[in-house]
Amino acid sequence: MVGKLRTWLPLLLIAFGLAALGYWNIRPESFLQSTAAPASNERTIDFYAETVHAVQFREDGKRDYDMHSDHLEHVQSTDVTYLTKPRMELYRGEDIPWHIRSERGEVGPEGEQVELIDSVRVERTDTQGRPSILTTSRLTVFPDREYAQTDQAVRIDAANGVTTGQGMKAYLNEGRMILLSNVRGQHEAR
Repeated sequence: MVGKLRTWLPLLLIAFGLAALGYWNIRPESFLQSTAAPASNERTIDFYAETVHAVQFREDGKRDYDMHSDHLEHVQSTDVTYLTKPRMELYRGEDIPWHIRSERGEVGPEGEQVELIDSVRVERTDTQGRPSILTTSRLTVFPDREYAQTDQAVRIDAANGVTTGQGMKAYLNEGRMILLSNVRGQHEAR
């Protein structure tokens, strides 16, 4: 029996050593770590910029817009650009621009849709010096279609009075706005 033990003892020690080595290299914790799915960051920023200023011109050489933003971040996976305190002078080929600003902004893929968020203010003074100011909490702009809309409360301060409503559709190329519901107005007769 002692002879058999001497034959098997080295093999048992080697097997035990391999098992112990395997245990230390393959710990139960490592199974938990490897089976957990790696966290994918959907908001990986591929570039950012501080104190942004961009100017775009029309084909006829006239200024189309002049845009400023305190901070800009672009997310690669969604092709969405996030803006902090965007401000824009929108000329659309005219001499007198529309001044647009908000606290935040999101520019969708290909720039097809721009979401202005929080304290949105659109103002313009006409050729006779009369100011118009539109305020809302959120405004979606489709630049190529020259169209904007919101479901939020809207206030329009103009030279002859104040108009409020809930929701709006704005056809920028026609200079026409439609307030969708709860429209109220207070106007001065001249």
